[in-house]
Amino acid sequence: MKKGNSIEQLEKIRTNILKSRKKNKTCITVCGGTGCQAQGSGIIVGVFREEIRRQGVESVNIKSTGCHGFCERGPIVLIHPKGIFYERVKIKDVEEIISETIINKKIINRLLYRDPVTKKKIVYEKDIPFYKKQKRIVFGNNGLIDPTDIKDYLALDGYKAITKTLQSLTPGEVIDEIKISGLRGRGGAGFPTGIKWESCRNTASDIKYIICNADEGDPGAFMDRSVLEGNPHSVIEGMIIGAYAIGASEGFIYVRLEYPLAIRHLKIALQQAREYGLLGESILGFDFNFDIRLFEGAGAFVSGEETSLIASIEGKRALPRPRPPYPTQVGFRGKPTTINNVETWANVPHIISKGVDWYSNIGTNNSKGTKIFSLVGKINNTGLVEVPMGISLKQIVFDIGGGIKNNKKFKAVQTGGPSGGCIPEDMLDLPIDFDSLNKAGSIMGSGGMIVIDNDTCIVDFARYFLNFTLEESCGKCVPCRVGIVQMLEILDLIIEGKGEIEDLERLENLANLIKTSSLCGLGQTAPNPVLTTLRYFRSEYLAHVVDKSCPAAICKNLVEYRVIPEKCTGCQRCVSACPTGAITGPRSQPHNLDPSKCIKCRACYEICRFDAIAGDAIIIRSKGSTADAK
Repeated sequence: MKKGNSIEQLEKIRTNILKSRKKNKTCITVCGGTGCQAQGSGIIVGVFREEIRRQGVESVNIKSTGCHGFCERGPIVLIHPKGIFYERVKIKDVEEIISETIINKKIINRLLYRDPVTKKKIVYEKDIPFYKKQKRIVFGNNGLIDPTDIKDYLALDGYKAITKTLQSLTPGEVIDEIKISGLRGRGGAGFPTGIKWESCRNTASDIKYIICNADEGDPGAFMDRSVLEGNPHSVIEGMIIGAYAIGASEGFIYVRLEYPLAIRHLKIALQQAREYGLLGESILGFDFNFDIRLFEGAGAFVSGEETSLIASIEGKRALPRPRPPYPTQVGFRGKPTTINNVETWANVPHIISKGVDWYSNIGTNNSKGTKIFSLVGKINNTGLVEVPMGISLKQIVFDIGGGIKNNKKFKAVQTGGPSGGCIPEDMLDLPIDFDSLNKAGSIMGSGGMIVIDNDTCIVDFARYFLNFTLEESCGKCVPCRVGIVQMLEILDLIIEGKGEIEDLERLENLANLIKTSSLCGLGQTAPNPVLTTLRYFRSEYLAHVVDKSCPAAICKNLVEYRVIPEKCTGCQRCVSACPTGAITGPRSQPHNLDPSKCIKCRACYEICRFDAIAGDAIIIRSKGSTADAK
């Protein structure tokens, strides 16, 4: 039953906010995400405000926003309403931006992004290739709002989805909307969100809970962190709608302690939501009570698994338990619990506001909407990209990512973080959706995407991720605890040049056993990097095993380093970097490298600016050739 006119009051507040803001007023937004803050963007905001006062400029707003996505080019400054894009802005640039661009309406060419293909400078954000093929739904407002000011969110129709929900939809109708939209969980498994909500709602209980899983543990992944830092109210609104749909009165946001900025912004947003009557008792005047508590986790990778996360919130060690029963039946404190990740909750307000037809028209038949990926590795344009499901890997890597650094050759892209698989060059046309990635032996995961070039040893790459999952394993079940150790022992032998052909079969057998018998998703997906690299890069494994050679010249026992005299300028950078004195020679003359002193640390290889250090793969054929082994 409706108890008041709080919705009307909220809409009056929204109207007053919009009236107080002049249309087309100049606004300078500075990326305030963790990456840009690490490069001084927080200080730059303060300098902008001081410079505006000093130069007597009126009617200009300065705003610190969330991450703009193009992390490679930070700190980023955008000038609205035109969308002028300045990259890698420094404190010394602020005075000139105010005097030249704001006052004299001139563009500062040296601060513009330069397209590496056309070599042209680009003025406006919308014209930059990195953004052109994106479809930014969840991430769209990140660069527009101050995450510490609820008024910015309200001005962009924030919390309209919850007012629509309470005014015109029953809980069952909300669930039907989510089911019809085709929204699938963005945390890894891709389970249909509406079905999960329906299961929780249909489980009889006097108390129910919802949880936002923000325990983002994949190496190189920072999508959820950036959404929480830049637009926390979108997640809160999604959770309120979810709580109404399943009948929950209490929710938790489980965020890792390593995300201090996200935690700070969440605390501010939760308090503001309470002050505006959006959390607490009788939300917006309706007979609906719901509040959210913030839980700061210790940051264990296994905590991302639903039952482990619940155990952690309960104050227990983060250990998974067998399923069924599923959390929607027996979850937090033994009560029905719905768990979705940050990106999933942030999608909900858009679906409710714009309608299921709008949302279901984005993506593919079985993978609707968009997905945010953290694009990292040996790629020119690192950062966060939000793309429609069904886009190809090639479009992400080359059109959005700008191709491989230093014009090196593309080798593979790993999707899905440490639990994902490696996709080779001849599969670059593979569409990015849940089903296609699964068929290829990989997963969508939470959205990690790591690009590697031919300088990466595929065996060493797979070993890195397997070692990560071993260190993060809770050790509860034998297949994961013991099996991964045995797989690593085999990989170590291969990397050291001591492997045998039979080891490849042993690896596959172990991997498949671990996948089918591990207790939780960590163990079930841990072998994916090894299985996919064996599937698509078997020749590289054979080179290590049969020829005792590392084609990428990475594995220490299988590589020798030497100086290329015709390329060496005698700059002595390698001499200074070498920890054992293996490299000698006078300045301005080609140097020498003594193999007997070289410990193969790669310091010289990494520091040389002239490609004068060569890493040669040692080839010692044994037990036949790789061709015979194939």
